[in-house]
Amino acid sequence: MTPALDSNVAESEALLARFRARPLPHLIDGETCPSRSGRTFENLAPVDNSSLGQVCAGDVDDIARAAAAAARAFPAWRDLAGDHRRALLHRIADGIEARARDIALVESMDSGQALRFMSKAALRGAENFRFFADRAPGARDGRSMPAEEHLNYSLRQPIGPVGVITPWNTPFMLSTWKIAPALAAGCTVVHKPAEWSPLSAMLLAEIAHEAGLPPGVWNVVQGLGEEAGKALTEHPAIKAIAFVGESNTGSQIMRQGAATLKRVHFELGGKNPVIVFADADLERALDAVVFMIFSLNGERCTSSSRLLIDASIAKEFLARLEARIATLKVGHPLDPATEIGPLIHRRHFEKVCGYFDIALKDGATIAAGGRPAAHGTGNFVQPTLFVGASNTMRIAQEEIFGPVLTAVTFGSEEEALALANDVPYGLAAYLWTRDVERAHRFARDLDAGMIWVNSENNRHLPAPFGGMKASGIGRDGGDYSFEFYMETKNVCVALGSHSIPRLGAP
Repeated sequence: MTPALDSNVAESEALLARFRARPLPHLIDGETCPSRSGRTFENLAPVDNSSLGQVCAGDVDDIARAAAAAARAFPAWRDLAGDHRRALLHRIADGIEARARDIALVESMDSGQALRFMSKAALRGAENFRFFADRAPGARDGRSMPAEEHLNYSLRQPIGPVGVITPWNTPFMLSTWKIAPALAAGCTVVHKPAEWSPLSAMLLAEIAHEAGLPPGVWNVVQGLGEEAGKALTEHPAIKAIAFVGESNTGSQIMRQGAATLKRVHFELGGKNPVIVFADADLERALDAVVFMIFSLNGERCTSSSRLLIDASIAKEFLARLEARIATLKVGHPLDPATEIGPLIHRRHFEKVCGYFDIALKDGATIAAGGRPAAHGTGNFVQPTLFVGASNTMRIAQEEIFGPVLTAVTFGSEEEALALANDVPYGLAAYLWTRDVERAHRFARDLDAGMIWVNSENNRHLPAPFGGMKASGIGRDGGDYSFEFYMETKNVCVALGSHSIPRLGAP
């Protein structure tokens, strides 16, 4: 171990000691509390599968308590002036920035993500809160739509208590991405974090309450998806569910919420293509290809897990790609040099590794990686490249969600487009070409909610974020978030004595 790694590990151990001392509690109505059942489950460290402590296993009773607290708190929070919500959300952002180092260390050990990426997670979370804080005063604004004899105007109001279910990959940032606009809109929240990375959710809620957030406005219930998550999606007091996770789970949530007519917002899976044409800036394209599949351990919904490469340049480009993959640093997430850390959980590790045999059985070739990485008892996987693949293979159709890239060649623009669209998903796509006409034409015809041209995933907070097909329902970002968390109503006022049809009159 290097001195920097030793120092980071010692600092993280001091922070994690509090989570090992007692079961990680819920936060309901401003107070920490255990589950009424007394049940817990174990949280494991991806780096060595040792215990990070016990976590309270919430169930229908705990969700009911949290939903009732959110319902009680809603009228006052709804009626609070937007300027006041703005100030409070900025104080939360201040608190996040003040504890950015703690958040990064805890998140790295809980999720297995390399510290080089998690060191920015808190700052991105604070940016989310500041962005939506500044929009809180105008969240209810609508439109003026005058007619000849009437004035129509629209306005918006918060929908009510909402449920937020967040995933285990980059959980801190994604929690802020969902919760900040809900609070800015005037909604109260019941948050169910992923059971595989629950720690930073408690840090975030603590920061919010230290900033002065009223009790009951933001509640956190830890627990398993099939118990706490199901109870949240079925509870009648919860008016909407914002969920980030697998497409199959999204389908289950939609079924569970149907009886209470839940509004749903889903950010689900992806099998995103990066399409590289022969006329692209190949050096920049290579950087983007490597970054967008191997950063964050490949555990990101927008990762470019399919490389569609022009056949005329495939041999050269793939050779350079293999050389780059060979230099990637797999290691302890708290090592500043690490680029790929351990996968989140042993179960997920086994799923990802299972695709190595699937690839060979289906006729693909493993050009790089294809094995667990030798790092003790942790969930480490070598960065992997499959070549000689066809788009019909499972490795090209199914979301692997790890540091695994499948390369498929194409011979024409028409073939590239057909390959790009021929998957169940439609979240993101990345296009590399110097042909401006092709870029616009291709972007228009791609079945994806987000397309980056000559760029990696570069987020602009006012822009819409979301997918098509099995990749989701709805959009996050800017005013698009408020469309989910708020109801729009129209008011029509007569401007004079217009003619009203008369029935039953002489």
